[in-house]
Amino acid sequence: MPGNREAYDRAMTAGHNAAWDKEWPMAVAAYGQAIQEFPNDLDAHIHMGMALLETGRLEDALRVYTRAHQISPDDPIPLEKSADVLEKIGRLKEAAQQYVNVAEIYLGHRDLDKAINNWRQATRLTPGLVAIHARLAQAYERLGEKSKSIREYLVLASNFQRLGDNDKAQKAAQRALRLDPKFIPTLNAMRALENGAEIVLPPLVDSASSPTKSSQEVERPSLKSRMASQGESDPLGPVGEAMTDSLGMLAMFVMEGGALDAAGTDALQAMELHRQGIHDEAIQAYQRAEARLNHPALKMNLGGLLVLAERYEESIKHLGEAAMQPQLAAGAFHALGKAYAATNKHKQALRYLVQALQSVDTSQAEANELQIAALYEKLMDLLQNRPMETLVAVNTRFLNLLSGKEWKQRIAETRQQLEETLRSQGEQAVVDILIATHSDELTNAVARIDRYMRQGLFTLAMDEAQRAVEFSPLYLPIHVRMAEVMMREGRVRQAINKYNVIAKVYLVRGENDRAASILSEVLEMAPLDISVRESLIELLESEERWDEALDQYIDLADTHHQLGNYDLSREIFVSAEKLANRVNASPEKIVRIKHRVGDIDQMRLDIRKAQRIYEEIIQIAPNDERAHRMLVDIHYRQNNPIEAIKKLDALLRIYAKNRQPNRITQLLEELVTTYPSDTGLRSRLAAIYTQLKRKDDAIKQLDALGELQLEAGLHQDAVNTIRQIIALNPDGIDEYKKLLLQLGG
Repeated sequence: MPGNREAYDRAMTAGHNAAWDKEWPMAVAAYGQAIQEFPNDLDAHIHMGMALLETGRLEDALRVYTRAHQISPDDPIPLEKSADVLEKIGRLKEAAQQYVNVAEIYLGHRDLDKAINNWRQATRLTPGLVAIHARLAQAYERLGEKSKSIREYLVLASNFQRLGDNDKAQKAAQRALRLDPKFIPTLNAMRALENGAEIVLPPLVDSASSPTKSSQEVERPSLKSRMASQGESDPLGPVGEAMTDSLGMLAMFVMEGGALDAAGTDALQAMELHRQGIHDEAIQAYQRAEARLNHPALKMNLGGLLVLAERYEESIKHLGEAAMQPQLAAGAFHALGKAYAATNKHKQALRYLVQALQSVDTSQAEANELQIAALYEKLMDLLQNRPMETLVAVNTRFLNLLSGKEWKQRIAETRQQLEETLRSQGEQAVVDILIATHSDELTNAVARIDRYMRQGLFTLAMDEAQRAVEFSPLYLPIHVRMAEVMMREGRVRQAINKYNVIAKVYLVRGENDRAASILSEVLEMAPLDISVRESLIELLESEERWDEALDQYIDLADTHHQLGNYDLSREIFVSAEKLANRVNASPEKIVRIKHRVGDIDQMRLDIRKAQRIYEEIIQIAPNDERAHRMLVDIHYRQNNPIEAIKKLDALLRIYAKNRQPNRITQLLEELVTTYPSDTGLRSRLAAIYTQLKRKDDAIKQLDALGELQLEAGLHQDAVNTIRQIIALNPDGIDEYKKLLLQLGG
C-alpha cells in the first residue's frame, strides 16, 4: 500500500532542516518517519545513512546503506557510502571489496574516472589486489596517463615477485617498459628481476598538488585588508555607493556614446546638480532626460534621489529597473527597502533589505557564496511571516546596519553572529537578537562575553553580561551566557536555578522547543535533578511528544533508583509501562522497562513478582537472553531444578541458533560452579565438552556426574554415564570397565 506523500515530504523537509542545523538525532528521527511512509525510497535511506554516520552509529549506517543498495543495485552511492563505513569500523578487506564493486557499477555507467578512483581506494586498503592493479594500469594506459600506468605495472610486477611468480612479474615490467623505454625505475625493476633483487617502486605522483605560484599570480587579499584598502565606506550605505558608481557609468555612456542631444545634455546637467547636492533640480533634470535616455545608471540616480527626497512611491519603479544591473543591485535593493519601509509595506521592505545585505556580503566575504546565500534564504523564511511589530523592528535594524561609516564590516560581523546564533541557539534566538533594543550594542556585548569566556576571564564575562542586561533585560541569550559562566565557575546550583528561570520564561512566551532544549541541557549537567526532569516531562506531555516523555519517565525512575528510592522508582516504571502501551511504543522499549521492574523486584526479594515480569518479557521477546537467564536463577532459588533446566534449555537453544558455543560453555561452567550437585547441569556441560573435543574436561564432568548418580541411587543412569566415559577412551579405562561390571552393566 503506497504511503502518505505529504507526510513523507514533511518528514524529509524536517530531516533536511535538522541536518542543516547539525541536529543529527532529530534528522535520524525525521528520515526514519519518511522511510516508514515509503520503505523503498532510496533518497530517504541515503540521507538516513548520512545522519547515522554523523551521530557515530556506524553499524546502523552500514545496515541502512546495505538496504539502499538492495533498493537500487545499479546506484553506486549506497555501495560507496557503505565502503566508507566499513573502512571507518576497521573492516578493511570488506571495504576494499566494496570499493571494487562500486568501480564495476561505474564501469557499467561508462564513468572510467570514478571507477579508477574506487580501484585506488581498494588498493589503498588492501595493497596486494593484483587484479585491480592490472585494471588500473590498463585504464591509465587507455587515458594516456603514462606515468600512472607505468607505476601500476611496476606495482603489479612487485606483487607477482612477492608471490614467487617471476614470469608474470617480468611481463608486467615489460608492459611498463613499452610505455617508456628510457624510464629509469622500470629499467631498475627489470635488472632487479634478473638478479633476484627486490623491486623498488617509484614515488607516487600527487596529481592534486598544485605547482608553485608564478610571479604573475597574486594572492587573494584577506577581508580585513580589502576593507582597509577600500577606505571609509559611503555613510549612505549601498545606495550611496551605487549612486556614485552610477554617476561614472552614466557620464561614460553619454560622452563615449555620443549621446549629446537634448537628453544627453539634461543627463549631464542632472549629474552636475547631483554632485553639488542640489537634489530637487537634479531630479527634474533626470526626469527630463529619462524620457529619451533609458539607462540603469540614470534610473539608479533618479530613484535614489527620490528616496532621499522622501518621494517614495515615485522611486519604486525606477529602482526596480536599476536592480537589473548587477553592479547596482545592492544599492537598488537598499533604496527599495527604505522606500517600502517608509510606506509601511514591511514585508516587501524585508525582502529587499535581505537582498541588499546578501549582495553586499557576497561581494566582500571570503566565506562560501552558496553558504552565505543559504543563510540569507533561511533568514528570509524565518522572518517573513512574523507579526508586523517584529517586521518593523527587524527592518529598522537592517536599515541601521546598512548605513554609517563601517556598514560593510558590520554586515559581515552580523552575519557571522547570526550563523553562530542559529547553529547554537536556534531560530527564535536569531529573531530575539534582531528585535532586541540596543541590538547593535548587544552584538558587541555578546562578542566580548564569548571572547572573555574563551580566555577564561569569567569575572569580566559576568560583568559584561550584567551591563548588557541593564540595557536589554529581556534578551535571554545573555542570561544563558550568565548561567554558563556560573557553571564554569563551579556555582552549579546557581547555574541550574538560572537555567530553570530561563526555561520558564520561554514557556510563558510559548516557545516550548526552546524551553525543552534548555531543560535538556540542565539535565546533562545535573542528571539527578528531579524537579527539572519533572518539569521537562510536564512540558513534553503538554505537547504530546510521547516518545520523548516516555524516555524522560524512564530516566526519572532511574534517578530515583540511584537515589535509593526503590519503591518510587518501581511506581514510575509501572506508569512508564502504561504510557508505553497507550502510545504503542516499540516492544524493545517496553522490554527495557520491564527489565528494570524485574530487577527492582529481585532486589526487594519479591521473587514471584520478578518471575512474572520475566515471563511477560519472554512473551514479548521470545529470544531475550537476559530474561531466560534470570528465570533460570529464580527457579533454582525456589528449589525447582526441573523448571530451571527447562528455561536453561530454552536459553541454550538461542545460543545454539546464534552459533555461540563459547557462551553455552561459559554459562554451563558458571552454573555448575554455583549448583555442583545438579546432574542435569553436569550432563549438559559434559556433552558440550565432548562436542568441542575437550576430552579431559568431558571425562571430569562425567566422573562427577556418575558419583552424583550413584549417591542418589540412580544405578542405571550411572551405568549410562560410565559407558559414555568408556566411549571417550580415558586413561585407566580398565577401572571403568570393572566398575561397569560391578554395576551389572
